[in-house]
Amino acid sequence: MSDNMQSTDEILDDVSLDAVDAEEFEEVEEFDPFEGMSDEELDALCDEDDGPMGFGDVEPGFRSGFVALVGRPNAGKSTLLNACYGKKVAITSPVAQTTRRRMRAVVNRPGYQLVFVDTPGIHKPKDGLGSELNKSALFELNDVDVVAFLIDATKPIGRGDAWVAERVRSARCKKVLVLTKADEADPAQVMEQLKAAHELMDYDDEIVTSSVKNFNVDAFIETVAHFLPEGPRWFPEDMGTDASDETLVAEFVREKVLRRTRDEIPHSVGVICDALEQTKKVLRVHATIYVEREGQKGIIIGKGGEMIKHIGIDARRDLERIFGTQVFLELDVKVKAGWRDDEAQIRRFGYNAED
Repeated sequence: MSDNMQSTDEILDDVSLDAVDAEEFEEVEEFDPFEGMSDEELDALCDEDDGPMGFGDVEPGFRSGFVALVGRPNAGKSTLLNACYGKKVAITSPVAQTTRRRMRAVVNRPGYQLVFVDTPGIHKPKDGLGSELNKSALFELNDVDVVAFLIDATKPIGRGDAWVAERVRSARCKKVLVLTKADEADPAQVMEQLKAAHELMDYDDEIVTSSVKNFNVDAFIETVAHFLPEGPRWFPEDMGTDASDETLVAEFVREKVLRRTRDEIPHSVGVICDALEQTKKVLRVHATIYVEREGQKGIIIGKGGEMIKHIGIDARRDLERIFGTQVFLELDVKVKAGWRDDEAQIRRFGYNAED
């Protein structure tokens, strides 16, 4: 402090409070804005302030909420999500663990908004990646209004389904049994599957569907919407999915790798979108496909580059449909040994449960 400056105490000592005009210190009457309100009125005011923020005005009785699609790998979760949404946003393939990222798709109908959550297939994990996929799927059970438990009508119910049912049973929400792929099963097989499914656990409702034939898809939407709580829209009406453009690029490139290579290298493949640049006429995209061994890299590139060429052509068609513009897609292939057991790499690919 400067030698010429007075301390606060010195200033107060130098000022005689008695000399201050008493009118400047007239007593101020206390004001309580909540005085006279009953406990019920105060509770109502708090409930109003704590209510969820929504998007746009909704009519009384409007319903909204989240529906998780869960089940074993290849039970038809992503195909059902695409059917409910009305176009393809989630990748599909005959390969187990095709879905690695949680994806939300918003379906708006008069009187309600449904947010479908596609989850990785729940399975017995064999590596760090499998453990993270299970965590991601099981996490959703605690954060939704309805769980749709999907069971394939064409495959006998076994220990894997029982293991999933045990987790679904403990979820504190409504449960709907969804028997999928009914177009591939005969009526007797469907009835047998329903009976076996009811031996696993109790459900609040059930429905038999075929996503590829669009059989009972609308009925499924109505079924789960019935269990939604009243509330505002969680997302704007024009929002379709919460997946970023980079995520969509990575996932659709990976889908084409799975479909082209089948059982040769599917679980070892991860894809990262490195760059997206929109020019006046074209969307320029660069993505890198990662595998765990040099031999797998050779399979993806193919003889004379034929395999990588076809993967790029297939992926570009879907990306042009999604983005509504011409796409110039460049692909690289790199080796990242042991990435499926590397927590940092799993997070880098976006496959960790926290995402």
